[in-house]
Amino acid sequence: MKIAVSQLIAGPMPMVELADKAKAAGFDGVELHLSSARQELNYDTTDSEIADIRKTFAERSLELFSVTVTGKSGNLLDCGEAANDAIGQAVFGLEAASKLGAKVILHTLGKLSPELYYEDAFNNAIANLKVIAKSAEKIGVTLAVEFVWNGFLFSPLEMRGLLEAVGSDRIGFYFDPGNMAVFQYPQHWVRALGKHTKHVHLKDWKGGALKGEWTALLQGAVDFPTVMRELRAAGYAGPLVSEVAPSLASWEDTAKAMRQIAEM
Repeated sequence: MKIAVSQLIAGPMPMVELADKAKAAGFDGVELHLSSARQELNYDTTDSEIADIRKTFAERSLELFSVTVTGKSGNLLDCGEAANDAIGQAVFGLEAASKLGAKVILHTLGKLSPELYYEDAFNNAIANLKVIAKSAEKIGVTLAVEFVWNGFLFSPLEMRGLLEAVGSDRIGFYFDPGNMAVFQYPQHWVRALGKHTKHVHLKDWKGGALKGEWTALLQGAVDFPTVMRELRAAGYAGPLVSEVAPSLASWEDTAKAMRQIAEM
């Protein structure tokens, strides 16, 4: 398996600096971040600028594996105008990823509110993802839903039910073992989601939900040998993407740990 680093942990730096830093640390590629902020990759970035970004990484023999999508507004858990805005932004992300040569975008769907009830949000998410799936299938890029701490999809069976209800191979699961190690056993999610697993972040965690902390890879509670066994059993052969904060370990040390994990 190849290894990559997510721009999410890089902080504000030019694409050239990001590419040089990733290359020097020993990564095979990068996950970029599509932001509403005025960074190089945003909702106003032109096709020409996207081509320049792609060239920057290609010149250093780095692959662009994926793009994380942060919407300007809207909510895929909602309906009406809020949902339409979020759908449009997700499709923009799919198109941008395609132009960059990336195969996956990460999405966290949105957030609940006191007025937006859980069951309604679940049904809205299915309906909105079905709309996005049509574009994803035409574009040839997959949207992968990540479990995050937004109070939604706390069970692997719930995540699987949502994806099966959408019914498209272009809508899948973005696995991050650190996110569920806070509450559960990450390997359970891999087995339950199986072929739905489209991309993988790597983080580690030790401690419980109310008292715990992120750690460098292989220094927390995640059972990486078992996680890797389950990923291989599910047929996953894509990249492993670091989301380890540089305050926990250098990019070089993280890359070395990821090579170890990839060989498990």
